[in-house]
Amino acid sequence: MGYNAYGEVNHKIMMNKMIWSMVLVVILLYGLEIKIVKGEVSESVCREERSLGKKACLSVLFGSNPSAKCCERARVTHWECLCPIVTPKLVAMINPKRIIRLIQGCGRTVPRNFKCGSIRTPP
Repeated sequence: MGYNAYGEVNHKIMMNKMIWSMVLVVILLYGLEIKIVKGEVSESVCREERSLGKKACLSVLFGSNPSAKCCERARVTHWECLCPIVTPKLVAMINPKRIIRLIQGCGRTVPRNFKCGSIRTPP
């Protein structure tokens, strides 16, 4: 606690300490939120998401429309898990414009001019 020369509690010093403590907590929480938003997803989570997505959406690669389960996967799967596997070889096997339309049709926003592996969405 902050005391003045007479041994009395100095409310101004206490208030400053309290404000700085709150600022520190906000900074720590904000830093944690940035890590989550930036998508620091573990490799095990990515493996699981890719496996679930493959099971739910495999028929889409053969021309079918996405099922409800596939759309759910499209909405919840982290980009960070998908983009590393979008290689030129994969892009040659799929129609990226169709896949982007299907993802959007499932209710997920695909950012403009977004680089995901070997493709970039239109500006």
